[in-house]
Amino acid sequence: MVRATDATMTSVAPRPPASRRLRVVNVGDRTFAGVLIALGALVLLVAGVILLVLVRLGAPALAKFGLGYVVGTDWDPVQESFGALPFIYGTLVTSAVALVVAIPVSLGMALFVTEMAPSRLRPLVSFALELLAGIPSVVYGLWGVFVLIPWLRETLEPSLGRALGFLPLFRGPPIGMGYLAGGLILAVMVLPTITSISIEVIRTVPLAQREAALALGATRWEMVRLSVLPYCRPGILGAVLLGLGRALGETMAVTMVIGNMPEIHASLFAAGYTLPAVIANEFAEATGALHTAALAELALLLFGVILILNILARLLVRAVRRGPSRVAA
Repeated sequence: MVRATDATMTSVAPRPPASRRLRVVNVGDRTFAGVLIALGALVLLVAGVILLVLVRLGAPALAKFGLGYVVGTDWDPVQESFGALPFIYGTLVTSAVALVVAIPVSLGMALFVTEMAPSRLRPLVSFALELLAGIPSVVYGLWGVFVLIPWLRETLEPSLGRALGFLPLFRGPPIGMGYLAGGLILAVMVLPTITSISIEVIRTVPLAQREAALALGATRWEMVRLSVLPYCRPGILGAVLLGLGRALGETMAVTMVIGNMPEIHASLFAAGYTLPAVIANEFAEATGALHTAALAELALLLFGVILILNILARLLVRAVRRGPSRVAA
Protein backbone atom coordinates (compact mmCIF):
# COMPACT_ATOMS: atom_id res chain seq x y z
CA MET A 1 0.00 0.00 0.00
CA VAL A 2 2.83 2.34 0.79
CA ARG A 3 4.59 1.62 -2.49
CA ALA A 4 1.43 2.22 -4.53
CA THR A 5 0.86 5.47 -2.79
CA ASP A 6 4.41 6.57 -3.40
CA ALA A 7 4.16 5.69 -7.11
CA THR A 8 0.93 7.62 -7.41
CA MET A 9 2.43 10.65 -5.71
CA THR A 10 5.50 10.63 -7.91
CA SER A 11 3.43 10.31 -11.11
CA VAL A 12 1.43 13.47 -10.42
CA ALA A 13 3.32 16.60 -11.52
CA PRO A 14 3.50 19.38 -8.96
CA ARG A 15 1.20 22.38 -9.69
CA PRO A 16 2.85 25.75 -10.26
CA PRO A 17 2.40 28.46 -7.68
CA ALA A 18 -0.79 30.53 -7.83
CA SER A 19 1.08 33.73 -8.75
CA ARG A 20 2.69 32.01 -11.73
CA ARG A 21 -0.65 30.69 -12.94
CA LEU A 22 -2.13 34.18 -12.76
CA ARG A 23 0.75 35.59 -14.77
CA VAL A 24 0.23 32.95 -17.49
CA VAL A 25 -3.52 33.50 -17.61
CA ASN A 26 -3.22 37.31 -17.73
CA VAL A 27 -0.85 37.44 -20.70
CA GLY A 28 -3.70 37.46 -23.22
CA ASP A 29 -5.72 40.00 -21.24
CA ARG A 30 -2.75 42.29 -20.90
CA THR A 31 -1.98 42.02 -24.61
CA PHE A 32 -5.58 42.80 -25.51
CA ALA A 33 -5.65 45.77 -23.13
CA GLY A 34 -2.37 47.05 -24.55
CA VAL A 35 -3.70 46.86 -28.11
CA LEU A 36 -6.83 48.78 -27.14
CA ILE A 37 -4.81 51.44 -25.35
CA ALA A 38 -2.56 51.79 -28.38
CA LEU A 39 -5.53 52.17 -30.72
CA GLY A 40 -7.09 54.79 -28.44
CA ALA A 41 -3.81 56.68 -28.26
CA LEU A 42 -3.54 56.48 -32.06
CA VAL A 43 -6.88 58.26 -32.44
CA LEU A 44 -5.71 61.04 -30.14
CA LEU A 45 -2.42 61.19 -32.01
CA VAL A 46 -4.16 61.59 -35.36
CA ALA A 47 -6.35 64.38 -33.97
CA GLY A 48 -3.30 66.08 -32.50
CA VAL A 49 -1.41 65.86 -35.80
CA ILE A 50 -4.37 67.36 -37.67
CA LEU A 51 -4.51 70.21 -35.17
CA LEU A 52 -0.78 70.90 -35.43
CA VAL A 53 -0.87 70.87 -39.24
CA LEU A 54 -3.77 73.32 -39.30
CA VAL A 55 -2.02 75.63 -36.85
CA ARG A 56 1.19 75.54 -38.90
CA LEU A 57 -0.61 76.17 -42.20
CA GLY A 58 -2.78 78.95 -40.80
CA ALA A 59 -0.01 80.79 -38.97
CA PRO A 60 0.65 83.31 -41.82
CA ALA A 61 -3.00 84.36 -41.95
CA LEU A 62 -3.22 84.65 -38.18
CA ALA A 63 -0.04 86.72 -38.10
CA LYS A 64 -1.23 89.14 -40.79
CA PHE A 65 -4.93 89.56 -39.95
CA GLY A 66 -5.05 88.65 -36.25
CA LEU A 67 -8.47 88.34 -34.67
CA GLY A 68 -9.86 90.71 -37.31
CA TYR A 69 -9.87 87.74 -39.64
CA VAL A 70 -12.87 86.30 -37.79
CA VAL A 71 -15.01 89.45 -38.14
CA GLY A 72 -13.86 90.48 -41.63
CA THR A 73 -16.46 90.41 -44.40
CA ASP A 74 -14.29 90.74 -47.51
CA TRP A 75 -13.06 87.57 -49.24
CA ASP A 76 -10.93 88.42 -52.27
CA PRO A 77 -8.07 85.99 -53.04
CA VAL A 78 -6.82 88.25 -55.86
CA GLN A 79 -6.26 91.18 -53.51
CA GLU A 80 -5.27 88.82 -50.67
CA SER A 81 -8.04 90.18 -48.48
CA PHE A 82 -9.69 87.52 -46.35
CA GLY A 83 -12.53 87.67 -43.85
CA ALA A 84 -14.30 84.66 -42.38
CA LEU A 85 -17.53 86.25 -41.16
CA PRO A 86 -19.69 85.44 -44.26
CA PHE A 87 -18.80 81.76 -43.95
CA ILE A 88 -19.34 81.68 -40.21
CA TYR A 89 -22.69 83.38 -40.70
CA GLY A 90 -23.75 80.96 -43.42
CA THR A 91 -22.74 77.96 -41.34
CA LEU A 92 -24.66 79.17 -38.30
CA VAL A 93 -27.78 80.08 -40.28
CA THR A 94 -28.04 76.78 -42.16
CA SER A 95 -27.37 74.83 -38.95
CA ALA A 96 -30.03 76.83 -37.09
CA VAL A 97 -32.61 76.18 -39.82
CA ALA A 98 -31.70 72.48 -39.73
CA LEU A 99 -32.20 72.24 -35.98
CA VAL A 100 -35.47 74.18 -36.01
CA VAL A 101 -36.87 71.73 -38.55
CA ALA A 102 -35.23 68.52 -37.32
CA ILE A 103 -35.67 68.75 -33.53
CA PRO A 104 -39.51 68.50 -33.43
CA VAL A 105 -39.54 65.73 -36.03
CA SER A 106 -36.73 63.79 -34.36
CA LEU A 107 -38.20 64.08 -30.87
CA GLY A 108 -41.64 63.09 -32.15
CA MET A 109 -40.22 60.03 -33.90
CA ALA A 110 -38.24 59.05 -30.80
CA LEU A 111 -41.31 59.30 -28.56
CA PHE A 112 -43.38 57.39 -31.11
CA VAL A 113 -40.89 54.54 -31.27
CA THR A 114 -40.40 54.28 -27.50
CA GLU A 115 -43.90 55.08 -26.20
CA MET A 116 -46.53 54.60 -28.90
CA ALA A 117 -45.41 52.37 -31.77
CA PRO A 118 -46.46 48.70 -31.92
CA SER A 119 -43.62 46.24 -31.48
CA ARG A 120 -43.88 45.12 -35.13
CA LEU A 121 -43.48 48.67 -36.42
CA ARG A 122 -40.38 49.60 -34.42
CA PRO A 123 -37.89 47.57 -36.53
CA LEU A 124 -39.21 49.25 -39.69
CA VAL A 125 -38.67 52.73 -38.26
CA SER A 126 -35.20 51.77 -37.05
CA PHE A 127 -34.35 50.41 -40.49
CA ALA A 128 -35.51 53.64 -42.14
CA LEU A 129 -33.33 55.68 -39.78
CA GLU A 130 -30.29 53.51 -40.52
CA LEU A 131 -30.98 53.88 -44.23
CA LEU A 132 -31.11 57.68 -44.00
CA ALA A 133 -27.89 57.73 -41.98
CA GLY A 134 -26.08 55.60 -44.57
CA ILE A 135 -26.97 57.62 -47.68
CA PRO A 136 -23.88 59.48 -49.03
CA SER A 137 -24.02 63.26 -48.83
CA VAL A 138 -23.58 63.64 -52.59
CA VAL A 139 -26.84 61.72 -53.07
CA TYR A 140 -28.56 64.17 -50.74
CA GLY A 141 -27.03 66.96 -52.81
CA LEU A 142 -28.41 65.55 -56.06
CA TRP A 143 -31.81 65.17 -54.45
CA GLY A 144 -31.59 68.78 -53.33
CA VAL A 145 -30.68 70.03 -56.81
CA PHE A 146 -33.35 68.12 -58.73
CA VAL A 147 -36.18 67.96 -56.18
CA LEU A 148 -35.75 70.36 -53.26
CA ILE A 149 -34.63 73.50 -55.11
CA PRO A 150 -37.44 73.42 -57.74
CA TRP A 151 -40.00 72.85 -54.98
CA LEU A 152 -38.63 75.74 -52.95
CA ARG A 153 -38.49 78.05 -55.96
CA GLU A 154 -41.98 77.27 -57.24
CA THR A 155 -43.97 76.47 -54.09
CA LEU A 156 -42.55 77.05 -50.63
CA GLU A 157 -40.62 80.29 -50.98
CA PRO A 158 -43.42 82.16 -52.82
CA SER A 159 -45.88 80.99 -50.15
CA LEU A 160 -43.59 82.09 -47.33
CA GLY A 161 -43.02 85.41 -49.07
CA ARG A 162 -46.75 86.09 -49.32
CA ALA A 163 -47.54 85.01 -45.75
CA LEU A 164 -44.43 86.21 -43.89
CA GLY A 165 -42.91 88.73 -46.25
CA PHE A 166 -43.04 91.43 -43.57
CA LEU A 167 -40.18 89.61 -41.83
CA PRO A 168 -36.61 90.11 -43.15
CA LEU A 169 -36.08 86.35 -43.13
CA PHE A 170 -38.60 85.78 -45.91
CA ARG A 171 -37.94 88.64 -48.30
CA GLY A 172 -36.36 88.59 -51.71
CA PRO A 173 -36.84 86.71 -54.97
CA PRO A 174 -37.52 82.97 -54.68
CA ILE A 175 -34.44 81.54 -56.39
CA GLY A 176 -34.48 78.17 -54.63
CA MET A 177 -30.76 78.02 -53.87
CA GLY A 178 -29.76 79.64 -50.60
CA TYR A 179 -29.74 79.37 -46.84
CA LEU A 180 -33.19 77.77 -46.69
CA ALA A 181 -32.25 75.01 -49.11
CA GLY A 182 -29.04 74.30 -47.22
CA GLY A 183 -30.85 74.24 -43.89
CA LEU A 184 -33.59 71.88 -45.08
CA ILE A 185 -31.18 69.40 -46.59
CA LEU A 186 -29.15 69.47 -43.38
CA ALA A 187 -32.34 68.82 -41.40
CA VAL A 188 -32.87 65.58 -43.31
CA MET A 189 -29.24 64.58 -42.78
CA VAL A 190 -29.12 65.22 -39.01
CA LEU A 191 -32.54 63.70 -38.33
CA PRO A 192 -31.22 60.09 -37.97
CA THR A 193 -28.51 61.19 -35.52
CA ILE A 194 -30.83 63.12 -33.22
CA THR A 195 -33.57 60.49 -33.40
CA SER A 196 -31.35 57.48 -32.73
CA ILE A 197 -29.64 59.03 -29.71
CA SER A 198 -32.95 60.35 -28.35
CA ILE A 199 -34.43 56.85 -28.57
CA GLU A 200 -31.56 55.41 -26.55
CA VAL A 201 -31.82 58.19 -23.97
CA ILE A 202 -35.58 57.82 -23.55
CA ARG A 203 -35.16 54.08 -23.03
CA THR A 204 -33.05 54.82 -19.95
CA VAL A 205 -36.11 56.16 -18.12
CA PRO A 206 -37.08 53.55 -15.49
CA LEU A 207 -40.32 51.70 -16.17
CA ALA A 208 -41.42 52.30 -12.57
CA GLN A 209 -41.37 56.04 -13.20
CA ARG A 210 -43.78 55.66 -16.10
CA GLU A 211 -46.04 53.31 -14.16
CA ALA A 212 -46.10 55.65 -11.17
CA ALA A 213 -47.33 58.54 -13.31
CA LEU A 214 -50.02 56.40 -14.92
CA ALA A 215 -51.08 55.02 -11.53
CA LEU A 216 -51.64 58.57 -10.29
CA GLY A 217 -54.11 59.15 -13.11
CA ALA A 218 -51.91 60.84 -15.70
CA THR A 219 -52.70 60.41 -19.37
CA ARG A 220 -50.03 59.05 -21.67
CA TRP A 221 -49.10 62.54 -22.86
CA GLU A 222 -48.93 63.81 -19.26
CA MET A 223 -46.76 60.83 -18.36
CA VAL A 224 -44.37 61.68 -21.20
CA ARG A 225 -44.36 65.39 -20.42
CA LEU A 226 -44.00 65.13 -16.64
CA SER A 227 -42.01 61.92 -16.15
CA VAL A 228 -40.09 61.01 -19.29
CA LEU A 229 -38.94 64.29 -20.81
CA PRO A 230 -37.65 65.93 -17.58
CA TYR A 231 -35.60 62.81 -16.80
CA CYS A 232 -33.88 62.63 -20.19
CA ARG A 233 -33.71 66.34 -21.06
CA PRO A 234 -29.88 66.55 -20.78
CA GLY A 235 -29.50 63.49 -23.02
CA ILE A 236 -31.81 64.95 -25.65
CA LEU A 237 -29.81 68.16 -25.52
CA GLY A 238 -26.69 66.06 -26.07
CA ALA A 239 -28.32 64.45 -29.09
CA VAL A 240 -29.13 67.90 -30.47
CA LEU A 241 -25.53 69.01 -29.99
CA LEU A 242 -24.26 65.93 -31.83
CA GLY A 243 -26.67 66.69 -34.65
CA LEU A 244 -25.43 70.28 -34.67
CA GLY A 245 -21.87 69.01 -34.99
CA ARG A 246 -22.91 66.96 -38.01
CA ALA A 247 -24.65 69.98 -39.54
CA LEU A 248 -21.65 72.26 -39.00
CA GLY A 249 -19.27 69.85 -40.70
CA GLU A 250 -21.39 68.80 -43.68
CA THR A 251 -19.79 69.76 -46.98
CA MET A 252 -20.94 68.29 -50.27
CA ALA A 253 -24.72 68.43 -49.99
CA VAL A 254 -24.72 72.02 -48.73
CA THR A 255 -22.20 73.09 -51.37
CA MET A 256 -24.55 71.90 -54.11
CA VAL A 257 -27.61 73.85 -52.91
CA ILE A 258 -26.53 76.98 -51.00
CA GLY A 259 -25.36 79.10 -53.95
CA ASN A 260 -21.75 79.67 -52.80
CA MET A 261 -21.68 83.46 -52.48
CA PRO A 262 -19.47 84.99 -49.73
CA GLU A 263 -22.05 87.55 -48.67
CA ILE A 264 -24.22 88.16 -45.63
CA HIS A 265 -27.99 88.45 -46.15
CA ALA A 266 -30.84 88.54 -43.69
CA SER A 267 -33.16 86.67 -46.04
CA LEU A 268 -33.19 82.87 -46.03
CA PHE A 269 -33.95 82.99 -49.76
CA ALA A 270 -30.54 84.51 -50.55
CA ALA A 271 -27.47 82.55 -51.59
CA GLY A 272 -24.63 82.16 -49.11
CA TYR A 273 -21.56 80.15 -48.21
CA THR A 274 -20.44 77.87 -45.36
CA LEU A 275 -17.09 77.02 -43.82
CA PRO A 276 -16.85 73.44 -45.17
CA ALA A 277 -18.08 74.51 -48.60
CA VAL A 278 -15.47 77.23 -49.15
CA ILE A 279 -12.68 74.92 -47.97
CA ALA A 280 -13.77 72.18 -50.39
CA ASN A 281 -14.22 74.58 -53.31
CA GLU A 282 -11.08 76.69 -53.01
CA PHE A 283 -8.37 74.64 -51.33
CA ALA A 284 -7.37 72.78 -54.50
CA GLU A 285 -7.18 76.08 -56.43
CA ALA A 286 -5.36 78.10 -53.77
CA THR A 287 -2.10 79.29 -55.33
CA GLY A 288 -0.81 81.83 -52.82
CA ALA A 289 0.51 80.92 -49.40
CA LEU A 290 -1.77 83.47 -47.74
CA HIS A 291 -4.85 82.03 -49.45
CA THR A 292 -3.94 78.55 -48.23
CA ALA A 293 -3.32 79.90 -44.75
CA ALA A 294 -6.72 81.61 -44.70
CA LEU A 295 -8.45 78.35 -45.65
CA ALA A 296 -6.48 76.50 -42.98
CA GLU A 297 -7.67 79.04 -40.42
CA LEU A 298 -11.25 78.31 -41.46
CA ALA A 299 -10.63 74.60 -41.00
CA LEU A 300 -9.07 75.21 -37.59
CA LEU A 301 -12.05 77.29 -36.50
CA LEU A 302 -14.46 74.59 -37.67
CA PHE A 303 -12.41 71.87 -35.98
CA GLY A 304 -12.49 73.69 -32.66
CA VAL A 305 -16.23 74.37 -32.72
CA ILE A 306 -17.12 70.76 -33.58
CA LEU A 307 -14.73 69.44 -30.92
CA ILE A 308 -16.33 71.58 -28.21
CA LEU A 309 -19.85 70.58 -29.26
CA ASN A 310 -19.01 66.88 -29.24
CA ILE A 311 -17.44 67.10 -25.78
CA LEU A 312 -20.52 68.85 -24.38
CA ALA A 313 -22.85 66.34 -26.04
CA ARG A 314 -20.96 63.34 -24.64
CA LEU A 315 -21.01 64.82 -21.15
CA LEU A 316 -24.74 65.43 -21.29
CA VAL A 317 -25.55 61.93 -22.58
CA ARG A 318 -23.32 60.41 -19.89
CA ALA A 319 -25.11 62.46 -17.24
CA VAL A 320 -28.43 60.92 -18.24
CA ARG A 321 -27.04 57.37 -18.16
CA ARG A 322 -25.81 57.90 -14.60
CA GLY A 323 -29.30 58.52 -13.31
CA PRO A 324 -31.51 61.35 -12.07
CA SER A 325 -29.45 62.09 -8.96
CA ARG A 326 -26.32 62.78 -11.01
CA VAL A 327 -28.32 64.79 -13.53
CA ALA A 328 -29.84 66.94 -10.80
CA ALA A 329 -26.44 67.48 -9.29
